[in-house]
Amino acid sequence: MRLIAPSPAPSLDLTDIYGDPVVIGRGRRTLLCFFRDAACPFCNYRIYELTQQHKGLVALGLDIVAVFASSNEDVRRFVARHPRPFAVVADPTATAHLRYGIERSFLRKLKAVLTRVPTLLKGLGIVGLAGLKTNNLMPADFLIDEEGRIVETYYGSDAGDRIPFERVELFLARGLIKSRGLVPPPRMTAAA
Repeated sequence: MRLIAPSPAPSLDLTDIYGDPVVIGRGRRTLLCFFRDAACPFCNYRIYELTQQHKGLVALGLDIVAVFASSNEDVRRFVARHPRPFAVVADPTATAHLRYGIERSFLRKLKAVLTRVPTLLKGLGIVGLAGLKTNNLMPADFLIDEEGRIVETYYGSDAGDRIPFERVELFLARGLIKSRGLVPPPRMTAAA
């Protein structure tokens, strides 16, 4: 069942692929990303995008945690063969995926293959033909505040649908305003 924001983030006992503990939402804002499969071309392309955006996002106070429904070995082979500047977690039993209500859909996977061809091809360039044999889990992203509350949920409409970076940046901007005690200007209303 899908989670609804705002709500407390379900606790997870996570370790990254190197055995280090991963903490979510304790003192820092977090983008928690659930990925389908370590060989998924859409997932690997998003990891590439997160890697490219990481420096700017972390400067604004964001931690990124990527959770894959794959074995530690597969995550290392497909995702972590290039160093990643954020936590990458293997969830081979999909326990964390279940706690966050991650859905399965063959039809939505097929929709992504048919409608997101440029992204599919870029992702296949990263993972090769292994990317054609992946599971039917759908992606999801969660914006979690520094107190461990889910501020926004984003369940992908298909296998390649991820939260837009603009929404992540807005989440960070709101956090900066809150942390500095700034008050946003009043909203302008149209004259009646």
